Amino acid sequence: MNAPVRPAEAAALSAHVDEAWDRRIVPALNDYIAVPAKSPMFDADWAEHGLIDRVVRDAAAWVEGRKVAGLKLEVVRMDGRTPLIFFEIPATAAASSDTVLLYGHLDKQPEFNGWRKDLGPWTPKYENGLLYGRGGADDGYAVYAAITAIEALDAQGIPRPRCVGVIEASEESGSPDLPAYLDALRPRLGHVGLVVCLDSGAGNYDQLWLTSSLRGMVSGVLKVEILTEGVHSGDASGLVPSSFRILRQVLDRLEDSRTGHLLPESFHCEIPAARAAQARATAAILGDEVWKRFPWVCGADGGLALPTTTDPVEALLNRTWRPTLSVTGVEGFPDMASAGNVLRPYTAFKLSLRLPPLVDGHEASLKLKTLLEDNAPYNAKVTFHPDGRAGALGATGWNAPELTPWLERALNEASNTLFGAPLGYIGQGGTIPLMSMLAQGFPQAQMMVCGVLGPKSNAHGPNEFLHVPYGKKLTAAVAQVIAACPA
Repeated sequence: MNAPVRPAEAAALSAHVDEAWDRRIVPALNDYIAVPAKSPMFDADWAEHGLIDRVVRDAAAWVEGRKVAGLKLEVVRMDGRTPLIFFEIPATAAASSDTVLLYGHLDKQPEFNGWRKDLGPWTPKYENGLLYGRGGADDGYAVYAAITAIEALDAQGIPRPRCVGVIEASEESGSPDLPAYLDALRPRLGHVGLVVCLDSGAGNYDQLWLTSSLRGMVSGVLKVEILTEGVHSGDASGLVPSSFRILRQVLDRLEDSRTGHLLPESFHCEIPAARAAQARATAAILGDEVWKRFPWVCGADGGLALPTTTDPVEALLNRTWRPTLSVTGVEGFPDMASAGNVLRPYTAFKLSLRLPPLVDGHEASLKLKTLLEDNAPYNAKVTFHPDGRAGALGATGWNAPELTPWLERALNEASNTLFGAPLGYIGQGGTIPLMSMLAQGFPQAQMMVCGVLGPKSNAHGPNEFLHVPYGKKLTAAVAQVIAACPA
C-alpha cells in the first residue's frame, strides 16, 4: 500500500477540489441539467433528438479541456446504441500495475410532476449549497468529480495508479447497451483493482457512506385486455368483467396487497449475517430518520402517515434485502375530465419489481412472466412484456465483496479526515446494473460505491438536488482512496 495521505496533502486536495467545484463543476452541471437528455426507455427517438449526444459531447469536451497529462479520450459508438465515453490516464506511481475504473452515467429519468413552483427538471437552480434539477446528482456530476479527483492528486504530486473512465448513457434504462461496450473495451481496461462508482447514495451528509449492496430489478408492462373497444358501462357491467379487477386478481398472485409481502419464495433470498449486522449499526446512527426523511402526505398538521415498519433495522432491510412491487405507470385510463360511463377495454400497468441482491434478474423476469400470464381469469388476454434485450431481461443486484484491509483503512481515514466521523455502511434499494457485470468480469476487484443521493435529494422525483458540500468532500475522498491503492 502507498503511504497514507498526510494532513497537509489532504488539506491541499480538499482546497483544489473545492475550487474546482465552485469554478468549473457547478457551472458545467448547470448546463447539463438544462438538457432533457432522457434515457432511451423514456425517449424512443433519443437518437433523432440528439440530446444524449449533446451531453456526451459536452462532458467529453470538458474532460479534454482539463489537459490532464497523458489523458486519452474517445466517444465510443455502436450502431443502434447510446454513445459511451471512455478515457484512460497513465499511472504516475512507478510500480503500479492495477487500474482504477471510474464509472458514471449521463442519461436521465423523465420530468415527473410536483416540482416546487420556482423549480423545474430542466431549470437548474443553485440555492444554499443545493443544486436543483434533473440528473445533476443522479449522476451527471460523476465524470466531473472523477477527473477532478485525479487532477487534484497530480497537482500535489501524489502518486496514483492508472485510471480509466466508463461514462455510459443508458443506465436509467437498465444499461442495455453497457455489456456490448464492456466486451469491446475489455482489452483496454487493464487489470482492474478498484472500481469507483459514484451513482449511489448516503445515509446522511455527516460522514462518508459506502454502499454494501444493491437490489436488482425486473420492470415491464402488464396488460389485461377483455374487449376490443370500450362499451357503455350500464349496458355491460355485471356481465363483462372489469379489466382492472382482472389485473388486481393477477397481481394477487404476486403480492399480498395488505402487507406488500411478495408471495413467491423464488423472489426472496437469505440475508447474509454481515449485512444484517451492518443494518443494525446503520440503524443506530440514523434512527427514525430512516423512515421520517420521506415526504409523507400527512405531516405535522395531520398526524404522521406510517411506513410499513417504524423499526429502523427492519426499515433498512425492507428497502435493501427484500423484494417489493411498485406500479410506476398506467395506461388505458382516460383523464378525469374525459371519464365517461364506459367500461374500458383494457388496463395496463408499468411494474417495477425490486429484487434482493442475490436473486438473478433474468431468471426472475421469466418466472414473473409465467406467473402473471398463465391461466388468465375469464380467459382474458393477459401479457407481461419485461424490459430489456433478449437474453438479458431484468437486472441482477449486487452484494459487495469483503473489503481488503487497505481499502477499509483508506475509506475510514478519508471519512475521518473530511467529515470528522467514521465510515458508514448502507445497502441501497436501487439498481446499478454495472456492478453485477463487473463483479462477474473482475471478481478480484475492490469496489468503492458511493454517491451524493442523501436525505431529501429525491432522485427520479420532483425537486431532485445535488448536495454540493457533500459532493466536494466525496470527490476529495475519492482522491485519497485512489492515492492509497497498493503499488
